[in-house]
Amino acid sequence: MHFASDSSSFSFATLGPAVVLDALDTVGVHGDGRLLALGSYENRVYRVHLEEAVRGHEAVVAKFYRPGRWSAAQIQEEHDFALDLVAQEVPVVAPLELQGRTLHEAQGFYFSVSPVRGGRPPELDDVEVLEWIGRFLGRIHTVGMGRSFDRRPTLDVPSFGVASAQYLQAQHVIPLEVEREWHGAFEQALVLVNEAFERGAATRQTLRVHGDCHPGNILWTPAGMPGEGPHFVDLDDARMGPAVQDLWMLLSGDRRQRTTQLSALLDGYEQVRDFDRAELALIEALRTLRLVHYSAWLARRWQDPIFPINFPWFGTPDYWRGQVHMLNEQIEAMQEPALVA
Repeated sequence: MHFASDSSSFSFATLGPAVVLDALDTVGVHGDGRLLALGSYENRVYRVHLEEAVRGHEAVVAKFYRPGRWSAAQIQEEHDFALDLVAQEVPVVAPLELQGRTLHEAQGFYFSVSPVRGGRPPELDDVEVLEWIGRFLGRIHTVGMGRSFDRRPTLDVPSFGVASAQYLQAQHVIPLEVEREWHGAFEQALVLVNEAFERGAATRQTLRVHGDCHPGNILWTPAGMPGEGPHFVDLDDARMGPAVQDLWMLLSGDRRQRTTQLSALLDGYEQVRDFDRAELALIEALRTLRLVHYSAWLARRWQDPIFPINFPWFGTPDYWRGQVHMLNEQIEAMQEPALVA
């Protein structure tokens, strides 16, 4: 495949171990040479073992942000949100303040340093776990209501849906034999997405949300251990959005299972703050937007060498036929009654 990607895609080619360690040296964090690359496609993230402990940490996580994606001001808003949450004792992993700031720059890269936190994925078939997560999501959103993002965007139909589809079309990403069918399904889905957003416009309230609250971004510490319960990580996609954005990615299975999961989440959530049930009509619309946005994200990053390696199936006719099938499923889902909990 040959299509344009973000101009910054190749910038990570210069980010070798020496650059990482030199960058950390500039903020008084001295690695002992042991680096472990952690799972991240959008940014580059490393567990770094230290020569001397920093704030009691013998290892830290160094995160190097993808150049050109967020401005320094937008990253700082993410950090400030994390620090607001920590100040209210909400269990998120926030960047360390080093030399008076949390965001640093070296050799053309913005980076941050965070403590290492262990944990395992939460058991989402356990209603007590879901209720616990729901309480903390309620606390996150209570803090999120305290102020707004000024620089980070809002999760909306034009940016996530329309702009993504326009990019795919402009870059000729979709094979000709599937393109017409995909666009037909997308246009039909878009009508229903817009209807869902319009129905919720009178009651829906945007606030600072995690934005990417899937199970992989929640670390679970078993009861009885220090720091027991959930810890939320990776606020990289934080933006203004409806509260339900941080709930729906924790739902899976058939309608009965999703209803049970949602009920448990909201049982915990509503112990902390009210939830506008009108937002439940947005769940399948948000899922549809994420489906289209994900394809555009892969296309925008394709010239980053790790993407063809890890997503070799992207761009094939079979991939796009699968996307057509999923869009058609979403069209059906958006015409069903919203989940009730």
